[in-house]
Amino acid sequence: MKCKGAIFDMDGLLFDTEVIYQQTWNEIAKEKGIHLPKEFVKAISGTNGSTMCHVIETYYGVSNGSKIQVDCMARMKKKLDMYVPKKSGVDEILQFFKENNVHLAVASSSGKSQIENNLKIAGIRTYFEKIISGTEVETGKPEPDIFLLAAEKIDCKPEECYVFEDSLNGIQAGYRAGCKAIMIPDLIIPTEQMKNLSYGIYDTLTRALNRIRKDFAAD
Repeated sequence: MKCKGAIFDMDGLLFDTEVIYQQTWNEIAKEKGIHLPKEFVKAISGTNGSTMCHVIETYYGVSNGSKIQVDCMARMKKKLDMYVPKKSGVDEILQFFKENNVHLAVASSSGKSQIENNLKIAGIRTYFEKIISGTEVETGKPEPDIFLLAAEKIDCKPEECYVFEDSLNGIQAGYRAGCKAIMIPDLIIPTEQMKNLSYGIYDTLTRALNRIRKDFAAD
């Protein structure tokens, strides 16, 4: 079925920023004499708010993760104010959706001002009708709230929307929302669980677009 909407995660999906986030998390950990295990990547990716704080508290061994969360976001803002690297296939897939009158939204765990800033610096802000931040919903990924809100904002039913994600938390959220969740792996190797929840898994947005073209041709 040809979808009427497409909802994109941001970090690690539209932009090659997840690796910068992980470098920053480890930078802070090193300053505190902490070593973050490889499991931290999967645990923190796609989270925000209380869920992110809980992950920080678990891995940094602190009672309140909010200070480290604020520190990381402040450092990331400085880095991304200078340059936001786009992932392969971003312009191509956005242009395809625009030409086919598909409603587009960004649904990211990042703050709204950071999302706006990244999209503008990368030159793709005008493609998106709506921007939804994790701060706008009560519970973040892996709960479906952010994608349900995004679908509502672009006047589409969840089942009429593709969701593009790079993390397990994001794929779970897209699946629970009832969307067609497509995974473009970044730092996380897809597990059997991710494969079972995904509409498809592709190594780039360009390869995902090849599948989507078939969906539109078959409609």
